[in-house]
Amino acid sequence: MLHNMSTTVEFASDRSADEVNEEIRALWRRAGGTLSVEQREEYQRLVMEWAAVAPQPAKAA
Repeated sequence: MLHNMSTTVEFASDRSADEVNEEIRALWRRAGGTLSVEQREEYQRLVMEWAAVAPQPAKAA
């Protein structure tokens, strides 16, 4: 039996964009400016989460 897999990532985050952003900043501080492979993976996950919860700018008419 085959199952369809979604290629989109959805986050059900209870955190605000500001909270996720602070975690991103903390990751960079801990890393000292250079991310390891594992830290890059975490960074990518956090950025995707941030993008999902960040307020979207209003479109100009």
